Amino acid sequence: MRTVAGRTDHVVVVGAGLAGLAAALHLLGAGRRVTVVERAAVPGGRAGRVERGGYHLDTGPTVLTMPDLIEEPFAAVGDRMSDRLDLIGLHPAYRARFADGTHVDVHTDASAMESEILRFAGPREALGYRRLRDWLERLYALQMRRFIDANYDSPLQLLRPDLARLAALGGFGRLDARLGRFLADERVRRVFSFQALYVGVPPARALAAYAVIAYMDTVAGVYFPRGGVHALPRALAGAAADAGADMRYRHRVTRLERRGDRVTAVLTDRGRIPCDAVVLTPDLPVAYELLGRRPRRPLRLRHAPSAVVLHAGTTRTWPQLSHHTLSFGAAWKSTFDELTRAGRPMTDPSLLISRPTTHDPGLAPPGRHLHYILAPCPNTDIGPGPRAWQDLAPRYRDGLLAELERRGLTGLGAAIEEECLVTPADWTAEGHAAGTPFSAAHTFLQTGPFRPRNLVHGVANAVLAGCGTTPGVGVPTVLLSGKLAALRITGPRPAAGATRSASRALRPATARGGTG
Repeated sequence: MRTVAGRTDHVVVVGAGLAGLAAALHLLGAGRRVTVVERAAVPGGRAGRVERGGYHLDTGPTVLTMPDLIEEPFAAVGDRMSDRLDLIGLHPAYRARFADGTHVDVHTDASAMESEILRFAGPREALGYRRLRDWLERLYALQMRRFIDANYDSPLQLLRPDLARLAALGGFGRLDARLGRFLADERVRRVFSFQALYVGVPPARALAAYAVIAYMDTVAGVYFPRGGVHALPRALAGAAADAGADMRYRHRVTRLERRGDRVTAVLTDRGRIPCDAVVLTPDLPVAYELLGRRPRRPLRLRHAPSAVVLHAGTTRTWPQLSHHTLSFGAAWKSTFDELTRAGRPMTDPSLLISRPTTHDPGLAPPGRHLHYILAPCPNTDIGPGPRAWQDLAPRYRDGLLAELERRGLTGLGAAIEEECLVTPADWTAEGHAAGTPFSAAHTFLQTGPFRPRNLVHGVANAVLAGCGTTPGVGVPTVLLSGKLAALRITGPRPAAGATRSASRALRPATARGGTG
C-alpha cells in the first residue's frame, strides 16, 4: 500500500463530517497531531441538523447499520461507542408496503424473518430466504476485509485467490438474477434490492456483489441513535476533542498553500494553519478545485440519482407506519429507467418514510411527530437542473403529499405544522456534484480500485475521504473511508495495545472527566 512520504506529524482534516471525524480519530490513535476545520458551526457534514419550531431534523442519513464499524474510530483512541452513543435496535428494521395493499415486516433475526416471509409469501419463499441469508453472510465475510475495507493502488491487486472465491459465489452475475435463484416473489426480492435506488445501478444491471448492502440492512441490523443520526457525528467529534484534536468550527477553507508537490498549509477565512499532510473530505469537485488537480480517468464520472426530501413536523401520525417504512409503487423496472436514463421524476414512486419520533419523542414538541419522506429523483446531470427545481419543487411537494394520502396517510397535508423541503437545487448549493448527496454511482467501473482513489496524482501529502472515494456511499463505508485515508498517512494499522497507548499519551490530563 502506498503511503504519504515525508513528515506527517501534524495533519489538517478539512471537514467534520463522518469521514473527516473517523480519519481524525484514527490519526490521533496513531500518534498524529490533528486539526479539524469545518465551515459549519457544528460537526456532521451531510449528517447535519436543522431546528424548526421545536422539531429536530436530521438533514442526512436516517438509516444506521453496522455498529461494529461505528465502534472502530472510537476504539482507535481507546474510547467506547457505548459511552457516547445510545443505539436502539429497530425491530422490525423496515416495514415494506406494496401497491397491492400487502406488507411485510423486515426482521434481522433469522427466525423472525423466516416466519414473516412464511406468513407473507408461503413456505417456498421462506426456505429461499434461509438460503439467501446464508449466501449474504458468506458474501459479506469475503468482501468486507478483502475488497471493501482495503486501499488499492492498482486494479491488478484484485488478481488474487479471493477474486476467484467471489466469482464462485456468483458475485459477478447480476443482482436481480441472483436474488431470483432464492426468491420467486418479486415483492420479497425488492426488500433485498431497493438499495439500488440510491447507489444508481438498477438491480437488473448491478453486480450481485453489491448485495453486501442488503446484508447490512437485513442481516446485520438497523439501529437508531437516541437524539437522531446527528448524535453520531456529535459523539465522534466529542471523542476526537477529548483525544486532543483541535476542532475549529466556522472555518471556511479558501486555499491550500503549496510548495512543490506538497501542501504546506491550509488557509481559511480566519487564518493560516501549517500542516505536514491534509485529508480532504468535501465532495470531489470541491476537493479537486482546492488541489488544482483533476483525476486522470478515461470516462467521466457517472453520478447516482438524487433525492427530494420532505421533513414534515405533524400534529398526528399513522399506525401503519413503522420507524422506517418502504412504500413501493406498482412500478419497479420503469422506475430505474426514469431515474437513470429518462431523467424524469418517478411517475409511480417508491419512497422511504422514516419516523424518528417512534423511538425518540423528544425530537418533536410534546404530542407532535416527525416524518422524513425521501423520494429518489434524477440527478441534475440527466434531469431537471437546479433552476428548474426551484419552479418544480412546490408542485412536486404537493404531488408527493397527494400520493401519500392515496396510499393511506389520510390528512397528511393538513397535519403538517412545520416543514422543510430539500431538492437537487439545495444539494447543488451545498457543493454536491450533479445535485446528489449520493455521489458517484456504484457501477463496476466506479467501484473498488476503479473508484476515484484517495491518493491524488501530483500531490504528495494530500488524501481524500468521503463517499466519492474509496470505498463508497453509506454511513459504514464513509466511516471506513476515513480510516483508509488515515492509513495512507500512518501506514498499516498498529497493534491494538499500541493504539491505546498512543491515544492515552495524546489526551489532555482533564479529558473525559468522569464520563468513563
